[in-house]
Amino acid sequence: MPRSCVPPLLPHAPPLGALLSQYAAGSALTCEPVDQGLLNRGYRLCTTRGRYFLKHHFDPETAAPAAIARQHRATQSLADLGVPVAPPLTGRDGRTVAVVGGHAYALHPWIDGRHRHGGQLTPAQCERLGALLGVVHASLERVMHRHARARTESVESGEPPETAKAADTFALIDDLLAHVRRHRPADSFDELARHRLLERRALLEQHADRRPPRGGSVGWVHGDFHPFNLLYKGDAPAAIVDWDRLGVKPRAEEAVRAAAIFFVRPAGALDLPKVRAYARAYRRAAGATPSELAAAVHRVWWERLNDFWMLRWHYERGDTRADPQFPAASALAVWWTREYDAVCDAFAD
Repeated sequence: MPRSCVPPLLPHAPPLGALLSQYAAGSALTCEPVDQGLLNRGYRLCTTRGRYFLKHHFDPETAAPAAIARQHRATQSLADLGVPVAPPLTGRDGRTVAVVGGHAYALHPWIDGRHRHGGQLTPAQCERLGALLGVVHASLERVMHRHARARTESVESGEPPETAKAADTFALIDDLLAHVRRHRPADSFDELARHRLLERRALLEQHADRRPPRGGSVGWVHGDFHPFNLLYKGDAPAAIVDWDRLGVKPRAEEAVRAAAIFFVRPAGALDLPKVRAYARAYRRAAGATPSELAAAVHRVWWERLNDFWMLRWHYERGDTRADPQFPAASALAVWWTREYDAVCDAFAD
């Protein structure tokens, strides 16, 4: 599960007077924090002119006004192509980013809709979801290259990162096991953490020779495509939101990661018939080959096998907000290893 599915910390009240003076959006009537989102803070804002989503960009990795403006140009261009997004409003100064007190904000139209997990989607809706992500990837290639040429922006190199090294993961597992032993009083989370750490170490010892090379073909991606960043109105997607992670990365890996979030069951297994419908539609829309998806499955499987961010938050930072996600996420790595061939077939068939 992605970090942005974690409930946010208590937000601070935004400077509504100073912000709204930069827009033709009326005066504030109510302002309520939105209860999803970790990397940024969001508010449901009602004014004398209508309803809006006010976003406070405070993640230091993505909150630079120039980076936010690039996201905004991308979403406007995608909207012009018919992709369901919610571009921000333009302020009186012609900009879409408002900086008040050193903090960056953006005002978006409020989209009535709800989030839907893969368990709530029919096979036809799973196909539509895969096609939507494929269209996003294909459309981003068009609009982002155009922006780069028109504005001489620097474009990320898109060099895929190195994959995790088992030796580093073994050291991390030992460190986390030490944290578990020291935690007092021991509780059920400690018991599960210890079990999964020992289990994962055994799996890595068995599969250490299967470390994949760097990622494959790169392209522009949303960067954080999961159920909390997609709003549905009825049966149809209404808006893809939260474009903070827009960047150049292996595209097929985003498709696999998204499916592993949408279609994971509570016990940690993937709904493979739905994955198959989703993946076929994605490949058609994105022009991806079965071999690209199979290679991406291998890299994301290895990533999951070596990933312990939830336990690091819990034991190193004392942050327990991701704890509810841990049982399913940790079980998925084990199930995926056991059903590796079936997962590959579902994505590449």
